[in-house]
Amino acid sequence: MYGLWRPRVLGAWKVPASGPAIFAVNHAHNIDGPMVMGVAPRPVHFLIKKEAFVGPLGSFLTGIGQLQVDRHSADRTAITRALGVLEQGGVLGIFPEGTRGEGDFASLRAGLSYFAVRSGAPIVPVAVLGSSGRSGRLIKGLPPLRSRIDVVFGDPFDAGDGSGRRTRRALDEATERIQKQLTAHLENARRLTGH
Repeated sequence: MYGLWRPRVLGAWKVPASGPAIFAVNHAHNIDGPMVMGVAPRPVHFLIKKEAFVGPLGSFLTGIGQLQVDRHSADRTAITRALGVLEQGGVLGIFPEGTRGEGDFASLRAGLSYFAVRSGAPIVPVAVLGSSGRSGRLIKGLPPLRSRIDVVFGDPFDAGDGSGRRTRRALDEATERIQKQLTAHLENARRLTGH
Protein backbone atom coordinates (compact mmCIF):
# COMPACT_ATOMS: atom_id res chain seq x y z
CA MET A 1 0.00 0.00 0.00
CA TYR A 2 2.83 2.40 0.87
CA GLY A 3 4.50 1.69 -2.48
CA LEU A 4 1.44 2.51 -4.58
CA TRP A 5 -0.27 5.28 -2.58
CA ARG A 6 0.56 7.66 0.24
CA PRO A 7 -1.50 6.39 3.17
CA ARG A 8 -1.76 8.65 6.20
CA VAL A 9 -2.74 6.67 9.29
CA LEU A 10 -4.32 8.53 12.20
CA GLY A 11 -5.33 7.11 15.58
CA ALA A 12 -3.66 3.70 15.20
CA TRP A 13 -2.68 3.97 18.89
CA LYS A 14 -6.39 3.68 19.75
CA VAL A 15 -6.53 0.07 18.52
CA PRO A 16 -6.37 -2.30 21.53
CA ALA A 17 -2.89 -3.88 21.56
CA SER A 18 -4.29 -7.33 22.33
CA GLY A 19 -7.55 -9.18 22.78
CA PRO A 20 -10.51 -9.39 20.43
CA ALA A 21 -11.61 -6.34 18.46
CA ILE A 22 -13.90 -5.63 15.53
CA PHE A 23 -12.91 -3.08 12.89
CA ALA A 24 -16.05 -1.46 11.43
CA VAL A 25 -14.83 0.01 8.13
CA ASN A 26 -16.74 2.30 5.77
CA HIS A 27 -16.76 0.95 2.22
CA ALA A 28 -16.71 3.36 -0.70
CA HIS A 29 -14.05 1.67 -2.85
CA ASN A 30 -12.55 -1.78 -3.53
CA ILE A 31 -9.21 -0.60 -2.14
CA ASP A 32 -10.60 0.14 1.36
CA GLY A 33 -10.19 -3.39 2.78
CA PRO A 34 -6.67 -3.99 1.42
CA MET A 35 -5.66 -0.50 2.58
CA VAL A 36 -6.80 -1.22 6.16
CA MET A 37 -5.06 -4.64 6.07
CA GLY A 38 -1.87 -2.95 4.88
CA VAL A 39 -1.72 -0.18 7.49
CA ALA A 40 -3.47 -1.59 10.60
CA PRO A 41 -1.30 -2.10 13.69
CA ARG A 42 -2.64 -5.67 14.03
CA PRO A 43 -3.49 -8.41 11.50
CA VAL A 44 -7.13 -8.20 10.35
CA HIS A 45 -9.41 -11.03 9.20
CA PHE A 46 -12.09 -9.51 6.95
CA LEU A 47 -15.40 -11.09 6.04
CA ILE A 48 -15.29 -10.88 2.23
CA LYS A 49 -17.97 -11.89 -0.27
CA LYS A 50 -17.36 -15.39 -1.59
CA GLU A 51 -17.45 -14.10 -5.19
CA ALA A 52 -13.99 -12.56 -4.59
CA PHE A 53 -12.46 -15.96 -3.82
CA VAL A 54 -11.70 -16.99 -7.40
CA GLY A 55 -8.49 -18.35 -8.87
CA PRO A 56 -5.15 -17.09 -7.52
CA LEU A 57 -6.84 -14.22 -5.64
CA GLY A 58 -8.99 -16.73 -3.74
CA SER A 59 -5.94 -18.76 -2.70
CA PHE A 60 -4.14 -15.57 -1.67
CA LEU A 61 -7.08 -14.28 0.42
CA THR A 62 -7.46 -17.65 2.16
CA GLY A 63 -3.69 -17.79 2.72
CA ILE A 64 -3.64 -14.43 4.52
CA GLY A 65 -6.55 -15.43 6.76
CA GLN A 66 -9.50 -13.70 5.12
CA LEU A 67 -12.95 -15.25 5.58
CA GLN A 68 -15.37 -15.84 2.74
CA VAL A 69 -19.05 -15.21 3.33
CA ASP A 70 -22.16 -15.95 1.30
CA ARG A 71 -24.07 -12.66 1.50
CA HIS A 72 -27.28 -14.25 0.21
CA SER A 73 -27.91 -16.61 3.12
CA ALA A 74 -27.18 -17.05 6.82
CA ASP A 75 -23.68 -18.44 6.29
CA ARG A 76 -23.13 -20.53 9.44
CA THR A 77 -19.57 -21.49 8.46
CA ALA A 78 -18.56 -17.83 8.06
CA ILE A 79 -20.27 -16.91 11.35
CA THR A 80 -18.46 -19.71 13.20
CA ARG A 81 -15.08 -18.75 11.69
CA ALA A 82 -15.59 -15.06 12.48
CA LEU A 83 -16.53 -15.81 16.10
CA GLY A 84 -13.47 -18.09 16.23
CA VAL A 85 -11.20 -15.17 15.24
CA LEU A 86 -12.63 -13.15 18.15
CA GLU A 87 -12.48 -16.07 20.63
CA GLN A 88 -8.77 -16.42 19.81
CA GLY A 89 -8.21 -12.72 20.54
CA GLY A 90 -7.93 -11.64 16.90
CA VAL A 91 -9.26 -8.69 14.93
CA LEU A 92 -12.32 -9.20 12.75
CA GLY A 93 -12.87 -6.69 9.93
CA ILE A 94 -16.41 -5.94 8.80
CA PHE A 95 -17.93 -3.60 6.25
CA PRO A 96 -21.13 -3.00 8.22
CA GLU A 97 -22.98 -1.61 5.20
CA GLY A 98 -22.66 -5.07 3.67
CA THR A 99 -21.67 -3.83 0.23
CA ARG A 100 -19.77 -0.98 -1.36
CA GLY A 101 -21.76 2.24 -1.40
CA GLU A 102 -21.44 5.84 -0.29
CA GLY A 103 -19.20 4.74 2.58
CA ASP A 104 -21.18 6.84 5.05
CA PHE A 105 -22.53 4.08 7.35
CA ALA A 106 -26.10 5.12 6.43
CA SER A 107 -27.50 1.60 6.13
CA LEU A 108 -26.02 -0.84 8.62
CA ARG A 109 -26.69 -4.55 8.39
CA ALA A 110 -27.30 -6.58 11.58
CA GLY A 111 -24.10 -8.64 11.28
CA LEU A 112 -21.87 -6.15 13.08
CA SER A 113 -24.14 -5.85 16.10
CA TYR A 114 -24.52 -9.65 16.25
CA PHE A 115 -20.75 -10.22 16.37
CA ALA A 116 -20.20 -7.39 18.85
CA VAL A 117 -22.99 -8.40 21.25
CA ARG A 118 -22.28 -12.13 20.95
CA SER A 119 -18.50 -11.83 21.50
CA GLY A 120 -18.38 -8.77 23.76
CA ALA A 121 -15.47 -7.49 21.61
CA PRO A 122 -15.09 -3.71 21.35
CA ILE A 123 -15.78 -2.08 18.00
CA VAL A 124 -13.09 0.17 16.52
CA PRO A 125 -14.54 2.54 13.91
CA VAL A 126 -12.30 2.92 10.86
CA ALA A 127 -12.79 5.60 8.20
CA VAL A 128 -11.00 5.29 4.86
CA LEU A 129 -11.09 8.63 3.07
CA GLY A 130 -9.72 9.71 -0.29
CA SER A 131 -10.09 6.33 -2.00
CA SER A 132 -13.17 7.24 -4.02
CA GLY A 133 -14.08 10.15 -6.23
CA ARG A 134 -11.13 10.04 -8.60
CA SER A 135 -9.93 7.26 -10.89
CA GLY A 136 -6.33 6.58 -11.71
CA ARG A 137 -5.03 7.11 -15.23
CA LEU A 138 -3.31 3.72 -15.41
CA ILE A 139 -5.96 1.59 -13.75
CA LYS A 140 -9.42 3.13 -13.85
CA GLY A 141 -10.73 0.97 -11.00
CA LEU A 142 -8.16 2.27 -8.50
CA PRO A 143 -7.41 5.68 -6.99
CA PRO A 144 -4.59 7.59 -8.71
CA LEU A 145 -1.17 6.15 -7.85
CA ARG A 146 0.73 8.09 -5.17
CA SER A 147 -2.48 9.88 -4.09
CA ARG A 148 -3.09 10.37 -0.38
CA ILE A 149 -5.53 8.02 1.32
CA ASP A 150 -6.36 8.64 4.96
CA VAL A 151 -7.15 5.79 7.35
CA VAL A 152 -8.55 7.09 10.63
CA PHE A 153 -9.00 4.74 13.59
CA GLY A 154 -11.50 5.83 16.24
CA ASP A 155 -12.02 5.14 19.93
CA PRO A 156 -13.11 1.56 20.70
CA PHE A 157 -16.61 1.22 22.14
CA ASP A 158 -18.93 -1.53 23.36
CA ALA A 159 -22.08 -2.10 21.33
CA GLY A 160 -24.07 -3.89 24.01
CA ASP A 161 -25.87 -2.25 26.90
CA GLY A 162 -23.95 -4.33 29.46
CA SER A 163 -26.88 -6.67 30.15
CA GLY A 164 -25.55 -9.52 28.02
CA ARG A 165 -28.96 -9.82 26.31
CA ARG A 166 -28.93 -11.24 22.77
CA THR A 167 -32.59 -10.74 21.88
CA ARG A 168 -33.76 -9.20 18.63
CA ARG A 169 -34.52 -5.98 20.52
CA ALA A 170 -31.04 -5.94 22.11
CA LEU A 171 -29.47 -6.33 18.65
CA ASP A 172 -31.67 -3.56 17.22
CA GLU A 173 -30.67 -1.24 20.07
CA ALA A 174 -27.01 -2.16 19.56
CA THR A 175 -27.32 -1.38 15.84
CA GLU A 176 -28.68 2.08 16.68
CA ARG A 177 -25.81 2.74 19.12
CA ILE A 178 -23.29 1.52 16.57
CA GLN A 179 -24.71 3.68 13.78
CA LYS A 180 -24.49 6.82 15.94
CA GLN A 181 -20.89 6.07 16.93
CA LEU A 182 -19.76 5.24 13.39
CA THR A 183 -21.46 8.29 11.87
CA ALA A 184 -19.90 10.56 14.51
CA HIS A 185 -16.47 9.01 13.86
CA LEU A 186 -16.81 9.52 10.11
CA GLU A 187 -17.81 13.17 10.55
CA ASN A 188 -14.87 13.73 12.90
CA ALA A 189 -12.48 11.97 10.48
CA ARG A 190 -13.67 14.15 7.60
CA ARG A 191 -13.10 17.30 9.68
CA LEU A 192 -9.69 16.05 10.76
CA THR A 193 -8.48 15.16 7.26
CA GLY A 194 -10.30 17.73 5.14
CA HIS A 195 -11.95 15.03 2.96
